[in-house]
Amino acid sequence: MNGPDKIEVPGSTAWPIVLAFGLTLLAAGLVTAASVSILGAVLAVAGGVGWFRQVLPVESHEWAPVSQEEIVIETSREAVEHIAGIRTVPRAWLPIEIYPVSAGIKGGLAGGAAMAVLAGLYGLLSGNGIWYAMNLLVGGLFPAMATETASQIGTFNLYRLMVAVPIHLLISLLVGLLYGAMLPMLPRRPILLGGFVTPLLWSGLIYGGLAFINPVMNQHIDWVWFVASQIGFGIVAGVVVAVQERIPTRQRVPLLIRMGIEAPGLMQEHQEDVRR
Repeated sequence: MNGPDKIEVPGSTAWPIVLAFGLTLLAAGLVTAASVSILGAVLAVAGGVGWFRQVLPVESHEWAPVSQEEIVIETSREAVEHIAGIRTVPRAWLPIEIYPVSAGIKGGLAGGAAMAVLAGLYGLLSGNGIWYAMNLLVGGLFPAMATETASQIGTFNLYRLMVAVPIHLLISLLVGLLYGAMLPMLPRRPILLGGFVTPLLWSGLIYGGLAFINPVMNQHIDWVWFVASQIGFGIVAGVVVAVQERIPTRQRVPLLIRMGIEAPGLMQEHQEDVRR
């Protein structure tokens, strides 16, 4: 390979470091002493002037030697590596099946309905009223509820219901879609992942921030029933999603074929892998 022995590159300079250090001292002096800011301003000005003199009116350049090296790319592998114990499924093919978006929507709606039933049952058994849990859901949006008693919160209120229902449906649909995306990762344990692991993690996150998100709900919430309703949502949503028909992904199709490029060699290799 023939090429030049040296090339022209921008000249090296330390002025940018001086400028940065000066700006740092200038800011540090605001919380320490005025003398630190004065020193920083001097260094910043000196660094700026020195840097500009390196590029104006003519940029400073220097010559750097070029070392010639021939790069040869080789590989000793003749086939794609496979996961140990799963000979017929390469890493790039997992997951090979996913749930459609409709599965997550169905699971979210079913889980939301189950949670609403459990929440209403808690309101009746506690004596606070069937609307108690639904009203608590939007307690942070109605500051006046902070002074109400549990029985007052449990009474029917049309405005609160009109706000609570869309919020509950939206959250249920989003979590249902999340279940549809997660369950293919553990297809044999939908109840464990969707019914227990995820609700417990979600409840822990809500426990840590509920005082800021919804102070009224944080004041009146019964955590035993809250976690139970979350688990009920998770079990119902997980089961509904899991029984939906899964869709095979295109991971089995080589990339070049997915891009619309004819590749007979890859087709033959793919067919051999499938037969194995």
